[in-house]
Amino acid sequence: MAKENEQLSFTEEQPKADNSPVVCLGMTFKNEDERREYFRNELRKKLPELKKIEGFPIGEDEDIIALSDPPYYTACPNPWISIITKDNIDVIDVDYKKKPFSADISEGKNDAVYNAHSYHTKVPYKAIMRYLLHYTDPGDVVLDGFAGTGMTGLAARRCGDEELVKSLGYNLNPENARTVNKKYAKLGERKAILSDLSPSATLISYNYNSIPEVQDFVNEAELVISKVKKDCKWMFTTSHNGSSSGEINNVVWSDVFICPNCSREIIYWDVAVDISNKKIKNKIECTYCGGYIEKKNLERAWETRLDKYLNETKSFAKQVPVYVYYSVGSKRVARSINREDLNLLKEIENKVIENWFPKDRMPEGDESRRNDRMGYTHVHHFYTKRNLLTLSSFVKHSKGSKFFGHLLFFFQASITRATKTNRFRFGGTGGLSGTLYIPSLIFERNAIALLEKKLRDYKKVLEEESKEIKYKTIVTNQSTTDLSNIQNDSVDYIFTDPPFGKNLMYSELNYLWESWLKLLTNNNQEAIINNTQRKRIAEYQFLMEKCFRNYYRVLKPGRWMTVEFSNSQAAVWNSIQEAIQRAGFVIANVSALDKKQGSFKAVTTTTAVKQDLIISAYKPRQENLVRMRHEQSNGESVWIFVTQHLEQLPIFIGQKGEAQLISERTPRILFDRMVAFHVQNGLPVPISSAEFQEGISQRFPMRDGMAFLEDQVAEYDKKRTLMKEFSQLSLFVSDETSAIEWIRQQLLKKPQSRQDIHPNFMKEIQHIAKHELLPELDDLLNQNFLLYDGDEGVPNQIVAYLRRTYKDLRGLDPSDSRVVEKAKNRWYVPNPTKQADLEKLREKSLLREFNGYVEEMEGNKKKLRQFRTEAIRAGFKKAYSEKDFNKIVKVGERLPEKVIQEDDKLLMYYDNACIRLGI
Repeated sequence: MAKENEQLSFTEEQPKADNSPVVCLGMTFKNEDERREYFRNELRKKLPELKKIEGFPIGEDEDIIALSDPPYYTACPNPWISIITKDNIDVIDVDYKKKPFSADISEGKNDAVYNAHSYHTKVPYKAIMRYLLHYTDPGDVVLDGFAGTGMTGLAARRCGDEELVKSLGYNLNPENARTVNKKYAKLGERKAILSDLSPSATLISYNYNSIPEVQDFVNEAELVISKVKKDCKWMFTTSHNGSSSGEINNVVWSDVFICPNCSREIIYWDVAVDISNKKIKNKIECTYCGGYIEKKNLERAWETRLDKYLNETKSFAKQVPVYVYYSVGSKRVARSINREDLNLLKEIENKVIENWFPKDRMPEGDESRRNDRMGYTHVHHFYTKRNLLTLSSFVKHSKGSKFFGHLLFFFQASITRATKTNRFRFGGTGGLSGTLYIPSLIFERNAIALLEKKLRDYKKVLEEESKEIKYKTIVTNQSTTDLSNIQNDSVDYIFTDPPFGKNLMYSELNYLWESWLKLLTNNNQEAIINNTQRKRIAEYQFLMEKCFRNYYRVLKPGRWMTVEFSNSQAAVWNSIQEAIQRAGFVIANVSALDKKQGSFKAVTTTTAVKQDLIISAYKPRQENLVRMRHEQSNGESVWIFVTQHLEQLPIFIGQKGEAQLISERTPRILFDRMVAFHVQNGLPVPISSAEFQEGISQRFPMRDGMAFLEDQVAEYDKKRTLMKEFSQLSLFVSDETSAIEWIRQQLLKKPQSRQDIHPNFMKEIQHIAKHELLPELDDLLNQNFLLYDGDEGVPNQIVAYLRRTYKDLRGLDPSDSRVVEKAKNRWYVPNPTKQADLEKLREKSLLREFNGYVEEMEGNKKKLRQFRTEAIRAGFKKAYSEKDFNKIVKVGERLPEKVIQEDDKLLMYYDNACIRLGI
């Protein structure tokens, strides 16, 4: 056997159906079994050091070894990643230039891959493929540190599937792509590194991305299931018409309650379910006293029984079987439970389970102990006795198989549906998504049938991988807060779908899976908001920042990270943005999926977080950071940043004859990005908003209110002429900033009078936040826009509108009295030079207001109830530039906490001021 090679790659020979030699990491082995055994022994030696890496799972060493398939997949931090990525560190393409990309992520949810395993969240791999085809080339290294089911790895591999790539609308020939107006993509697999904190998730990732010899595996799986049937099939039989037997498909179990009127036990199914009309009643009638009761007023009936496996007597909420669905040949039948069914259940209940199964106490958690009140305190309480017997039989017969990990994949996919969390409903069954809720009507499924169904689903996935795979996917089980086993600047692209706030309690939800694996998530570094773990939004943001700092470290300069975001809370959205920016990334685009139109629109306000968002961020090139630090004293750092940022932005976005505003190119957004970058990198902000407005119009070509580089503007002009319409952003007015932007859009479309604007403005401001002291419309107009009063020549902005709208004015000179008369008393958007003057006046006004708040606070400890958020922002910016961090913290403490958390600019200044003061 050759010595382990230090110059290695992802490329290896694929598993063989026979015992022919295989090559792995530069070494030749007789067969796959020898390769696996060698690396498992090596992993065993490395475990003491690996335990120092954050996120090392909770479990015994040998269970980690048994689950792992090293060096490609380890159920712990993978020690071979640094060797595998070593040859990618110095491969830096200085000519790499990509713009932000947004794709429709609603596709691909009904294919074999999506249906094979019902994990809590799963981005369709075809959507991820679009990002990979845009940002990467064949052979590039892609990282996903919150990999979940490993769809990023599957997408990376299938970028080499020619027919699939073409079906997504791509052309593989650059010349042809231009001719037929299609996107060009380079065909070829990408290399993927998949990491997750959860042993359950990494096992799923491994199975989606490590393809065994299909027929060998299927034969083995069918053999295991046949043994399970031999052990357990008798438990799923029922009588039919008193003679022939049927196979049980499902059994409905019902809660039993106590009638508050007559104190008799009533079976919920009997009084609430109308089978003939397929309806579940809200208000029920007691079987005995005839009284009408709402479910919320019912008390549970209880039963006490010995839990043989805990050796203690426990009380459980009483549940009884009430209805059975079964098959006789191809015929499906449904009826009420009969005496023979009850006798079978008694026989099952008396049977001792001799095989191992998990008996763990459910962990402390916001979700995991919700069923304690019903007596369901341990893992085995979540299963009916027959399903527990069936699952334990499967694990017994799977042990020792060379396909053990692959067998556990479809076993895991069956577990959730085999628990008591599945509820009976007309029109569909299944658990309440994202919870461990046990319903009043439990839908018990046949666990053998579930295993057979999930094997068929997995087989379809395996059969899709018919072509030879060029690169191995690397899977590691660890926290993204510690990626010390991945070198600096070794990754070409990051796609990630991290946990968002308190959307899902992953480690708690995964417990029912992981208890069967004997490996549990180490949730110390789990980035969630969770009361039990004492993680609030501040702790969540801290952990996410650690993760993004690691992403920043391993990503190559000038390369991209795509973050999928799905959370309806503005505070969580702002904490994610803050974490990304503090890690060093620059956000270049935030797009929201328009579910009605099936397309993405640019986002400028936090109200958009009610939609699914895609955040595109890049790692600045090191030479630009060095130049900015060198030029910080003379203000040139501002324009170095703006130039770098404009290089990364899309030049033109348009479809169906309509050009769209690129919000990141507007002076206001550019100013915000510039300020954020300076603050997050500890650089002084050397310029005011007014100076920025003036400077940007002098240094960069402006088109449709957007800034461009000299070498970009020609392309924009060419494409713009082909479009009939220009689309502004769709805005939801919630504060002063969005109100100003709304007025700007109205005046860009049509310079108009105050009387014209006022009615629509009043409609738009109905959703202003309670704390927001919004200025009157007249003040907003005077501070941000210009009024033509007829004393001088008609401004070009108004002339263009009049000529476009009124045919009789088209041939007239701007000084003609008829043009002047039509133009009088119209407000319009000023050109950049005059806009700068207005910004100066506005900034002075805002600072006066802010200083008034500061004076008001002297000797007064009450919170500010109502204020102009824009004035607080302006005051924080001024105080930060003067290094008066105490003032920022002092005022910040007097603002409602929700306001700070839900405003990205206030949060940025406040957090950084706290850091500077060591708070």
